[in-house]
Amino acid sequence: MKVNRTKLDGVLVLQPTIYNDERGFFFESFNKDKYVEAGIKFDFVQDNHSRSSKGVLRGLHFQVNQPQGKLVRCTSGKVLDVVVDINPDSETFCDYVSVELSSKNCKQLWVPPGYAHGFYVLSEIADFCYKCTTYYDPEDNSGIMWNDPKIGINWPTNNPILSDKDKNNLLIQDMFK
Repeated sequence: MKVNRTKLDGVLVLQPTIYNDERGFFFESFNKDKYVEAGIKFDFVQDNHSRSSKGVLRGLHFQVNQPQGKLVRCTSGKVLDVVVDINPDSETFCDYVSVELSSKNCKQLWVPPGYAHGFYVLSEIADFCYKCTTYYDPEDNSGIMWNDPKIGINWPTNNPILSDKDKNNLLIQDMFK
């Protein structure tokens, strides 16, 4: 497994070793020892799987009091995945990292606890899977507006399909005063 560090502390892009032959391919999608060696020293307590259509943007989500770490990957289709530093005391506050995740490239993204996360679907359909370090708590869940100008994410759209909840997310300046 190849581990690439990003400009955001602890955020990693992981490329598994893929074995291809005439029958198809094989790779380890999770091996605890290898992930611990890469610096991901968390136990995962919940796996999630979502399916979304082209043009859907989910995010930017995070949990306030019980932050979740997420190991994410796209198992079918293609997404643009985004992680935002939401720690006001960080040198990279409001900076973001974006990575294309797809069933073809098999990349994974490690989103440590304390970051906001979201993705935009680039293919007709995308299945998105993630392992979480804490349980989802709808009362603790929050979100930042997808097009927050202070963050300035370069999304490939100006008109994504959003949930009603995500349409009402706040700007980061209104969350961290």
